[in-house]
Amino acid sequence: MSAPFRFPKFFVTSPAPCPYLPGKIERKVFTELSGHHAGELNEALGRIGFRRSQSVAYRPSCIECQACVSVRVAANEFVPSTTQKKLIRRHSDLEVTACKPWTTEEQFELLRRYLSVRHPGGGMAEMDENDFADMVEQTPVRTYVVEYREPSVDERPGRLVGACLSDQQSDGLSMIYSFYDPSLTDRKGLGTFIILDHINRAARAGLPYVYLGYWVEGSERMAYKASFRPIEKLGRDGWKRFEPGPAVPTAKVRTPGLLKV
Repeated sequence: MSAPFRFPKFFVTSPAPCPYLPGKIERKVFTELSGHHAGELNEALGRIGFRRSQSVAYRPSCIECQACVSVRVAANEFVPSTTQKKLIRRHSDLEVTACKPWTTEEQFELLRRYLSVRHPGGGMAEMDENDFADMVEQTPVRTYVVEYREPSVDERPGRLVGACLSDQQSDGLSMIYSFYDPSLTDRKGLGTFIILDHINRAARAGLPYVYLGYWVEGSERMAYKASFRPIEKLGRDGWKRFEPGPAVPTAKVRTPGLLKV
């Protein structure tokens, strides 16, 4: 006989500067993912807008702002645009492998290069190898590190140029965090390609959705998520299709790091 399911206890973080909108204050509500039902709880919470960070599920709970909206792509209906098709062809030589959630020095060095160029001074900029290991390996659910490598030579693995920490759920793939080498001029669009690959992987596996996390209307930093359609957002009446509006330039703000309570 299985152990009885216990309703999770929820907590709220202390107010902190918003990582997306300058001048705003954010709070998060969170709960621990543990025990035999951690996977089921994570999926249930994911459908109502929670995200996973290590063994914690969280979502924004800001008092005066509801700008952060959960979004997901309908993988089975997705048709790439002309530009996206060009990216798929450009990176079609990459060797993609779904690895167990164990970190490597190569992955960490790639993350450091990514953060130093794309998010210098951000919330993850001071991460060390132990922080990275915690981010990847502390998972109570079905998680992979999807690696993107250049073609192997003489049976030796090619250079690692991209990676994504991803959860597999019964209704789709949840992209937790992706990173890549932004200095490769012949590999432009790697971030977009990683999302396209996840959409394709989900569709091939018969999984209807790819969860992209939060989207903020009008935020230039979030605008890229709107290019993957059909896209759905979570509102008071559940998940609904929508047409995102144009983004507007915003001031640079820090990149959110690991959940801090």
